Amino acid sequence: MKFGVVVFPGSNCDHDMIYVLKKKLGQEVVALWHKEKDLQDVDFVVLPGGFSYGDYLRSGAIARFSPIMDEVIRFAERGGHVLGICNGFQILCEAHLLPGALLHNPSHRFICSNAYIRSETTHSLVTASVEPGKALKIPIAHGEGRFYAGEDALKSLNDSQQVLFRYCDAEGNVTDGANPNGSLENIAGICNTGRNVFGMMPHPERACDDELGNEDGRQIFEGIINALCINH
Repeated sequence: MKFGVVVFPGSNCDHDMIYVLKKKLGQEVVALWHKEKDLQDVDFVVLPGGFSYGDYLRSGAIARFSPIMDEVIRFAERGGHVLGICNGFQILCEAHLLPGALLHNPSHRFICSNAYIRSETTHSLVTASVEPGKALKIPIAHGEGRFYAGEDALKSLNDSQQVLFRYCDAEGNVTDGANPNGSLENIAGICNTGRNVFGMMPHPERACDDELGNEDGRQIFEGIINALCINH
């Protein structure tokens, strides 16, 4: 499989993502500079975490207008697979490839810590290999991570099984105390109705190396790779 990792000014998780996909999972990976308009025939696009354009205005609001995003949007509209992590999730919402918005944490502080999330469905590439209800320890690092959607959009997300992950405790219980950023219904990740565009705030690429003492994130990427290889 060939992955493309988009690099914006201010991206800081692009090299982490490239390292995991290439070195830990043995995939072909290309870096896609934000001013390019060629996705280089990739099978899967990743928008990594970071602070694109310094998070000025709103997180992701400027990056959404980078030249490469026109191609990413067309790629997604043709059914191509796109994953946005943290800042990438924010960019996908700003580009209206995903519903909802990511608002400031209620504390108005940047949160950098481990969190637990659980899969809510196996009906997606991202969660295909993750046991529903099982807690995964995945790091978070954001100042604007509070997922919000209007009442109708929230109902649609739930009715269509578009909620991929919810914040939970170490035993997999979804509670107010396990919600690190005030996200509606503890939502940590979602997909679009076409189930080919995915966004999540936690960073699975930071939980893929035994030298870091945590490989829970590998399940997410291995599920994506296995499902795509079967489809190809």
